[in-house]
Amino acid sequence: MHDLGNGHFAYLQPSGTWGYSNAGLISDGDQSLLVDTLFDEPLTAEMLDTIRDATKIGAGDITQLVNTHANGDHTFGNRLVANARIIATESGAHEMEHEAPPEMLAALMADAPNMGQLGKFLQAVFTPFDFAGVKLRLPDETFTGEKTLMVGNKTVNLIQVGPAHTAGDLLVHVPEDKVLYTGDILFVEGTPIMWAGPVRNWLAACDLMLGMDVDAIVPGHGPVTDKDGVRAMRSYLAYVEEQTIRRHAAGMNAWEAAQDIALAEFGAWEDPERIAVTVDTIYRELNADDSPRDIIGLFGKMADLDLIYNPARTCSQGHQH
Repeated sequence: MHDLGNGHFAYLQPSGTWGYSNAGLISDGDQSLLVDTLFDEPLTAEMLDTIRDATKIGAGDITQLVNTHANGDHTFGNRLVANARIIATESGAHEMEHEAPPEMLAALMADAPNMGQLGKFLQAVFTPFDFAGVKLRLPDETFTGEKTLMVGNKTVNLIQVGPAHTAGDLLVHVPEDKVLYTGDILFVEGTPIMWAGPVRNWLAACDLMLGMDVDAIVPGHGPVTDKDGVRAMRSYLAYVEEQTIRRHAAGMNAWEAAQDIALAEFGAWEDPERIAVTVDTIYRELNADDSPRDIIGLFGKMADLDLIYNPARTCSQGHQH
């Protein structure tokens, strides 16, 4: 828990790699709002206990929960905030209802030992989480565009910026306190992953954030930041877009392009293998391809890149690739 002042708190999960997301708490008087839950119920319960110990705000006292987007590492703990009205964008709620449910992830992980390098990658990044016990609770209320909530006397603005990272991303902005909670519209010191696109929407969301009067920005993954964190991630997205368009024009396919793009100054960021998905998303846009997405195939490509960028993650001791 990080106290940002004026009733704002960030709950961070270092290092922010796969599944280890952040959440936020906004409180004023006897009212409080939670921004996102975590990837499973034990992690979420631990967070709620920490919040209670730090603020005297128990899970039952939280009356509003905003899901910034549909991914499970921001929603799978929803059920534990039982008294809260859950709010999301309309497209985010639709994606939450139709995205891979926790039961499917649990089954996938059970089969991972039989899936070769892909299975090793899945085990390396998702073994810490307990999907089997998750019963996903969907949003109670949805909106499009913008929505204003009150937490005590604080005005909280919800701003839809997706589709970008996912179909239904939103920002949570508290203008009077100059605090912004971004969900996965911002990764700090970690590589962003673009499941939905178009990339122009994400760049526009970066520009929107850069134009706000904010001092503290709580990203979906990574440490609390300021506008420098936004600028860095915007630079990555613009670089990958430019490099991808160039390779598309040269006749490469998406997988060839993902392997060919040099990571340059972004190579030190965590989880660089995610470029495989972002490049594939840009190609789908360039090709006007709206066919069903092969998510497992994309994880297989990330697993292959992970062998290059981070061989220690999936290579057990004594086995070299």
